[in-house]
Amino acid sequence: MLPAVLREERQFRLLFLGQALSVVGDRMTQVVLPFAVLSIGGSVADVGIVAAAGFFPFIVLGLIGGVVADRIERKRILIASDVVRLGSQAVAGVLLVSGHAEVWHLALLTAVFGAADSFFSPAFSGLMPQTISEPHFLQPANALRGLSFSTGSIVGPALGGVLVAALGEGGALLVDAGTFGVSVLCLLALRPRVVERGDPEPFAADLRGGWREVRSRSWVWSFLLAMVVYHVVVLPSIYVLGPVLMEDELNGATSWAIITVAFGLGSVVADVLLLRWHPRYALRAAAIALGFASCQAVIIGSGLPILAIAAVEFFAAIGVSAFFTLWETSLQEHIPEQSISRVSSYDYAASAGMMPVGMVVAGPVASALGIHTTLAGMSAIGVLAAIGCLSVRAVRDLPRAAAARDTAAPAPAAP
Repeated sequence: MLPAVLREERQFRLLFLGQALSVVGDRMTQVVLPFAVLSIGGSVADVGIVAAAGFFPFIVLGLIGGVVADRIERKRILIASDVVRLGSQAVAGVLLVSGHAEVWHLALLTAVFGAADSFFSPAFSGLMPQTISEPHFLQPANALRGLSFSTGSIVGPALGGVLVAALGEGGALLVDAGTFGVSVLCLLALRPRVVERGDPEPFAADLRGGWREVRSRSWVWSFLLAMVVYHVVVLPSIYVLGPVLMEDELNGATSWAIITVAFGLGSVVADVLLLRWHPRYALRAAAIALGFASCQAVIIGSGLPILAIAAVEFFAAIGVSAFFTLWETSLQEHIPEQSISRVSSYDYAASAGMMPVGMVVAGPVASALGIHTTLAGMSAIGVLAAIGCLSVRAVRDLPRAAAARDTAAPAPAAP
């Protein structure tokens, strides 16, 4: 039986279906792209640079994307972003298939993809609540979105392996480009609820307004700081060092795909659980889950057999899905809809926008200290940051507010 939010919320159903297929393509690309760089003669540093290029635009454009999404129709932003990402993936695929791809080509096109994503992500965070008519459906909707990412982490690598074997890395990117076309068709049919935005203010005033929403809530900026540490310190283990370790010590893409699939299975378990489990203190549970999520780096570098690594990553994935879902739900429950994209943009700018720093630094640090030592240190720092976040009272004691949420007026600031 379909979850109630899919049965009863037609607009969310359209949004979800379009994005679910696109996510499969993106998860496939995350596995394919590092090996595409290596296949054209790129180095470990090149893998890090190309991966970082996809996140660097968030530093420059992330906050701008949030302001734009709170000023104009969010659906239009999503469509434009999907069209740009379709084009960037198609060009990268053609260059690889034709044998003309160079590392700088892939880095530039990945940056174009990231620039479009800088506008898409805050707009999506704001648009999703507009497709929900009942507040109690917010967490299940976020859990389903997480489930699409989790399923993509299972299906994507497997599909990527099949497509690379049949069509090469370029062919796999062309398939990803096609998924964005499906997403555009679903978005064109979407009719979200209209949000009253009031009279537009100068751009700078809107930007300052988003910062006020963040600054006035200690639970928001405290969690953002912990998210910065997770994205800058822990996640380069997934995007850079993990694939390199698999290539050097195990069976390359095959080993990485096994780990990624196990991680996806753990995420599915968490997302299904979150369809029904509503913790009384969502952000407290999210901070605890963030600590477990930070363990994934040390697990990858543990030296265990590949199946043992995959088994432990299964449990780390439960933490990853739980903290993302409960964090997004907390924002949507407590931040007014006319400001949610700007607040989300600080989330993306502080997390995804800072990831290039970690990705560029991870390779040299691993070369100096050793890849296994570096991976262990990544997890240690991430766990300490999660504990620090949990020590903030506003994080521990933030109540659920879905039933009382007033979307027409600003929510009261938490202590």
